[in-house]
Amino acid sequence: MTTVGVEEEFHIVDLKTRRLAPVAPQLLDVLPGSAFAAEAMKACIESRSLPHSDIPALRHDLVTARAALAAAAAEQGCGVVASGTAPLMRAEDSIHSDGDRYAHIEHSYVKLLHELQICGLHVHVGVEDRDLAARALAWINPWIPALTAMAAGSPYWLGQETGYASWRTMVWNRWPSAGPSPNFGSAAEYDQTAEALVRSGVIHDRGMLYYDVRLSDHLPTVELRSCDAVPDVSTSVMIAALFRALVVHACRRASTAELPPDVRGPWLRAASWRAARSGLEGNLVDPFTMAAEPARAMIDRLIETVKTELAQFGDLDLVRATADALMAAGSAAKRQRAIGRRLGLTALVDALVTTTSAKRSSAVPGRPVLFS
Repeated sequence: MTTVGVEEEFHIVDLKTRRLAPVAPQLLDVLPGSAFAAEAMKACIESRSLPHSDIPALRHDLVTARAALAAAAAEQGCGVVASGTAPLMRAEDSIHSDGDRYAHIEHSYVKLLHELQICGLHVHVGVEDRDLAARALAWINPWIPALTAMAAGSPYWLGQETGYASWRTMVWNRWPSAGPSPNFGSAAEYDQTAEALVRSGVIHDRGMLYYDVRLSDHLPTVELRSCDAVPDVSTSVMIAALFRALVVHACRRASTAELPPDVRGPWLRAASWRAARSGLEGNLVDPFTMAAEPARAMIDRLIETVKTELAQFGDLDLVRATADALMAAGSAAKRQRAIGRRLGLTALVDALVTTTSAKRSSAVPGRPVLFS
């Protein structure tokens, strides 16, 4: 069975002020180093699941990690928020992590690092043949905007509504190596591109190759990086299952003599922008035709495209049920705005902290429970 693992990034917030709390180093002192790691900013922390072939086991791993993190944060008078941005954040409340690497990044990118207070959901899918994985990116790329839309949940920035479902996407895409991955014919071609970007000084190291989907440098995986962190575990699990099916589907297509889809970079960028702007509450752009399509139609097409692979792993019913519930409830961005407008941003932070916690998130497998 092809394995899948998940990295979830979390904002750390002070439970009194609901603003950022740069206490990740203190949390990492008491959390297991194999399951948690520092991020660029001290008000963020990352959990790392084990690779799993079984989606229920992955879910249990994520729920357990969230419970441990929430407990450690509570000891510091803090909560954790799984969301692309923190509604009441102020840039001055978080500083970059220690070490020469982040000092160099600050020197080179200045304000880009200062405003890197964003959190994502990353999914790793095991692929043994790196050449095949490089070629498969061409079949994966057109569907990345649909996944971005499903996770969209960062409508606030510095205490203000942005008008975007995923403002994190807009912040992230300012980095020079972020955005849609080019198509590659081999792993060697992929590596040559990465090495050239490092030699040019545009990126500091290969860890800064920030494509929406990339080959991991330290694991035999294809990694999804385009999604906002999501408050509800069910949505994280659904995206992980969908991405695993998509990677396997893409590798099967890439292993034949079939030509990759002719989807150009500007089309992918346009589709990515549309997903960030609208989320699930509007049209997305079909990157194959550049036509506007309802979000529901694009999500259904994605599931239909990888239906065989989802069924192979036993994930089809779970993905369909979770996607149906998500479409009915609306995106996390829509629900965040509803609370923010009705009750204010302090109440919204409280709702995000509650939803991120393991007890609430694990209540009904397959059903988003955000802000119910």
